[in-house]
Amino acid sequence: MKSPYGLEIIESCVNCELRADHLFCNLSVPVLQAFEAIKYATLYPRGAMLFVEGQSPRGIFVLCNGRVKLSTCSSEGKTIITQIAGPGEVIGLSATISGRPYEVTAETLDPCQVNFVRREDFLRFLSENSEAAMRVAEHLSNCYHIAYEQVRSLGLARSAPAKLAKLLLEWCESDGKMTDQGIRLKVLLTHEEMAQMIGSSRETVTRMLAEFKTKEIIRQKGSSLFIRDRAALEVLIGA
Repeated sequence: MKSPYGLEIIESCVNCELRADHLFCNLSVPVLQAFEAIKYATLYPRGAMLFVEGQSPRGIFVLCNGRVKLSTCSSEGKTIITQIAGPGEVIGLSATISGRPYEVTAETLDPCQVNFVRREDFLRFLSENSEAAMRVAEHLSNCYHIAYEQVRSLGLARSAPAKLAKLLLEWCESDGKMTDQGIRLKVLLTHEEMAQMIGSSRETVTRMLAEFKTKEIIRQKGSSLFIRDRAALEVLIGA
């Protein structure tokens, strides 16, 4: 069923095509049905705030469609994007479990369908379903590993070009499509948002992308970015 935002509405977690690959999608049917009973499906337009950094945790948000930008801001106003969440990902999990304020701000980048579960209902769900509790433990462990790699990348990368090269290579692994023009990436982020992902400035990212084009490492056509020389990016990061 189509929504006002043109989304294909996912009405049932049990019948969802994503359930083979994600945290609360790939559960046994009885546990998934118990989860279904406590969720609230909501549609959001682009640019909506699911929650803000420092807010008391209301619960978790399971993203069914669209993308959500997670970011944190320093006291000086500098912003870093910590993650671009996609379909099937759970947002606000750590804060909901610990009871501490949300660590990041979550803003929709596209129209999104989100399943929200209140904190009290979610904690009770975990206490009654050991399978889900174990899956959450695995997920939080994986999030810790990802956070460690992000800190390592931002802190130890020798240069801004190395950080940008690493970001592009990560996108190749997660979303890249091989074509006769190179590895195709659908880039819907602005240069400012890309800069926020690598701890740099918009001007630096714009300049580096121009240099990559001049050296024929990449080619851009509309929102499509083609990686023409992957080896050159790997050299930049010392892979």
